[in-house]
Amino acid sequence: MDLLREVKASARLGSRRLFFLYFTCVCHFFFVILQRKIGKRQNRTPMNKHYLNYLTDVMAHQWNDPALTDYNENHEYTFGELAIEILRLHVLFEQMGIKPGDKIALAGRNCANWAVAYLAIAAYEGVCVSILQDFTAEDITHLLDHSDSELLFVGPYVWKELQNQPMPSKIKAVLSLADWSSLYTAEGVIVPDSKAWDTAFKAKYPHSIEPEDIAFTADPDKLSLINYTSGSTGSPKGVMLNGRSLSNNVEVGMKMLPVDPGQRLVSMLPLAHMFGQVCELLYPLSSGTHIYFLTKSPTPSILLKAMKDVQPYLVVTVPLVIEKIYKQKLDPTLSKWAIRSFWHVPLIGDLLKSRVKSGLRKAFGGKLRYFICGGAAMNPVVEKCLMDIHFPLSIGYGMTECGPLIGGNPPKYFKARTGGVPVMNMEVKIDEPNAAGIGEILVKGENVMMGYYKNPDATNAAFTEDGWLRTGDLGRLDKRQNIYIKGRCKTMFLGASGQNIYPEEIEDKLNNQEAVGESLIVEREGKLVALVFPDETLTKRMTLEEIQAIMKANLEKLNKLIPSYSRVANIEVQDKPFEKTPKRSIKRFLYK
Repeated sequence: MDLLREVKASARLGSRRLFFLYFTCVCHFFFVILQRKIGKRQNRTPMNKHYLNYLTDVMAHQWNDPALTDYNENHEYTFGELAIEILRLHVLFEQMGIKPGDKIALAGRNCANWAVAYLAIAAYEGVCVSILQDFTAEDITHLLDHSDSELLFVGPYVWKELQNQPMPSKIKAVLSLADWSSLYTAEGVIVPDSKAWDTAFKAKYPHSIEPEDIAFTADPDKLSLINYTSGSTGSPKGVMLNGRSLSNNVEVGMKMLPVDPGQRLVSMLPLAHMFGQVCELLYPLSSGTHIYFLTKSPTPSILLKAMKDVQPYLVVTVPLVIEKIYKQKLDPTLSKWAIRSFWHVPLIGDLLKSRVKSGLRKAFGGKLRYFICGGAAMNPVVEKCLMDIHFPLSIGYGMTECGPLIGGNPPKYFKARTGGVPVMNMEVKIDEPNAAGIGEILVKGENVMMGYYKNPDATNAAFTEDGWLRTGDLGRLDKRQNIYIKGRCKTMFLGASGQNIYPEEIEDKLNNQEAVGESLIVEREGKLVALVFPDETLTKRMTLEEIQAIMKANLEKLNKLIPSYSRVANIEVQDKPFEKTPKRSIKRFLYK
């Protein structure tokens, strides 16, 4: 009987254990399903509020805290001073007859006043036309005309070349980013001088401005920004982004990379480029960050000194920066036999990695929480090293047409060789994947552009019939939606700082040079090389040395006509014509 009771008791216990195991599995199953549904809902969360509303909140709470500083220059705005300067510029717009919805262009190097002008345009519900300062004067003039801009804010570096160009008829005035002074005024237009401006401002705001008086906002569905992806004189692509796209990008940054008010950041990427504009200005400033602008070209020595002085919580950069540091500072040590031998040995390897990580964080100021890269693929050796030492690295994926974010992840969730997962309110799918799951990456969501300004043909070509944006990139998705970029199905190259480089534009200028019959731009080890088949009608009696001498002169002329980031390193003379398609276009895929 005792044995029977024990058997029955064991059976009951076994049944309970089996039931408990079954119950646990069922709960886990439903938990996973629920988690996935919640994740999907989170990825479709409606935009909370306009980024200008976030900025207004920050101004109210950090009125006397520093907001914008020109590094190594005596020029700084607190959040309160920023708010007042925005209102002052609004009065200037009114005095000049600028209306909400009008286009106002910005072309200049990074500085505090660039940010002030940008935010003043946005809060006025104007349309900012951001133009890279590296475009040629001819291209900038053409873009001012194409964009229908009525006012231009320009930096000294750009104006030095631009002042010799005739201004488009719609431009009422050109104002200096250095001090808001008038550099050019169209006939019949009156730009108030500083005294008249102050009088108008005091008449509108007779009492001192307090934090509670500030209420910046804008309609999120109206056009807010036109960002040109190139300086083409043909049919330029001016990406039209509304406030919803910009604000969703800002909220993605806030949720992915939360920051405490008062943290600091060094802005080094061009603010006219969407990567720098959102990740080094709009998102951090709307979170209460104090931003330092490098107003000169960020050489390695200037950059590292700024990092040491500012001690940023976040570094936003392109892979080239960390790759140079790795090559100069880390590789000589890490390539030693002793280091390589002990790198993966428990305890000793952990100590080595900890020392490397500590030294690298110190190089970036010592308070680094996030190191975000984008704009180009990172060297896999460098990426693996950063992952090994648990550096707070994350590499995102985006494009100007998405203002710019498509994919990303906080560093702790970043997976090597990916561009992250689709960010909030963005969907990604692969078009016609092959057996390996690779096809063109298509995207849809709140970040996606409204279209290209005055370019309906390019807009229609950019979207599928059911509304998905074609990225022009080849890639695949894994089960967790990580985005793997496998190549480009467009001809565009990405510059070292993430600028878009269109080879056709360079070829157009090169084909106009002496003795050039046809040309093709290719990329080799990060440098642009021009392949040229000479015009035989002009060169049939020349020696190869004579032709090469002409091409050397052509190279110098060409590089003066194009932005610095798209300079061509060399011209190689081809001994036979390029192979063509039936449409007589060059078969680009045959040449490397």
